Amino acid sequence: MLHKVSRSFTVVIQQLDDELKDPVCIFYLVLRGLDSVEDDMTFPLENKLPLLRCFYEKLEQPGWNIENVGDSPDYRDLMADFDRVIPAYQALKPEYRAVISDITKRMGAGMAEFAELGAKLGKGSVVSVEKYNLYCHYVAGLVGIGLSQLFSASGLEAPEVAKQEKLANSMGLFLQKTNIIRDYLEDQDQERTWWPQEIWGQYADTLDWFGKHPDSPKSLACLNHMVTDALAHLPDCVAYLSMLKSPTIFEFCAVPQVMALATLAKVYNNLAVFRGVVKIRKGFSCEMMLNCNDMDMVHYYFNSLSAEFLAKTPAADLAKSTVGAVALKNIETAMRLTQEGSDRVRKRSNYKFIVPVVTGVLAAAVAYYAVSARGPKA
Repeated sequence: MLHKVSRSFTVVIQQLDDELKDPVCIFYLVLRGLDSVEDDMTFPLENKLPLLRCFYEKLEQPGWNIENVGDSPDYRDLMADFDRVIPAYQALKPEYRAVISDITKRMGAGMAEFAELGAKLGKGSVVSVEKYNLYCHYVAGLVGIGLSQLFSASGLEAPEVAKQEKLANSMGLFLQKTNIIRDYLEDQDQERTWWPQEIWGQYADTLDWFGKHPDSPKSLACLNHMVTDALAHLPDCVAYLSMLKSPTIFEFCAVPQVMALATLAKVYNNLAVFRGVVKIRKGFSCEMMLNCNDMDMVHYYFNSLSAEFLAKTPAADLAKSTVGAVALKNIETAMRLTQEGSDRVRKRSNYKFIVPVVTGVLAAAVAYYAVSARGPKA
């Protein structure tokens, strides 16, 4: 069942210790089910809202399932077979069930809040950046918080990890915002609107304007503004990963964050976002999955990918605008926080195997440091 709804997650979850594989798998399937209810735009609102709010209660109802809900065949199959998820959930330790139930309850209530708001306001229902952050908290930040609680409950991480909700929330927001930026066109086609009007309203009268004018400088400026907003979460992501002690949990958490930054580097200054889905190369994805096994390697990728932004828009050009100056500050912060670990990787004997993949990025980094006295950023 997990393989059908997420091939990538099926692979990543194998990195975890046996103690966590089942809790994290069930956590994912439960939230994937909840998300399927939210994402199905054909599901009547009068049925959707109460189900979102009481979905956590279904975990205590053996045999419960629902037909024809979900925006893809695999997700509809998950919901039709949800009666198979429930006994797996109920077989978990009480401490794991408590986390999953609580996060599902909070997330469902948040999703219902925004679904109701969307029905009232229509497209453009996410008006402010504050509401954008709140939506991302409900659908992704809570995932980071829940995972942190599972990690601590397992004994594989210290209790302190579960208490760092701000950092865990940023981990989720960074991933969610990356997806929202990348999936602009797909979400527009599905009549889902998550870009905040507070940002896009500075460049156009309607959000769909950018898809209709994919070559406009205004479209590019709005895209880069959205990326700048996402990059603000990078320092928290570095801090969160630095707390983790379990090698398997570290890899589980680090790989998606590095891939998200690689995706942002790819979409930044890239008008192809308004014509289709922009993806990073599969070879580079595989390399990152294989190499992100310690903090130095994460610092290396964060540092190198941060430099890629400057390869697209030089620091001097970024500094000319308010939004660009914010982006530059975020980039420099990321490079500063990750410079030391990145330097250690570059000194390793096997560094030559990494060089061919990121030569262009490193060249940008060298050029940047040659003209700037500032440290790296994160």
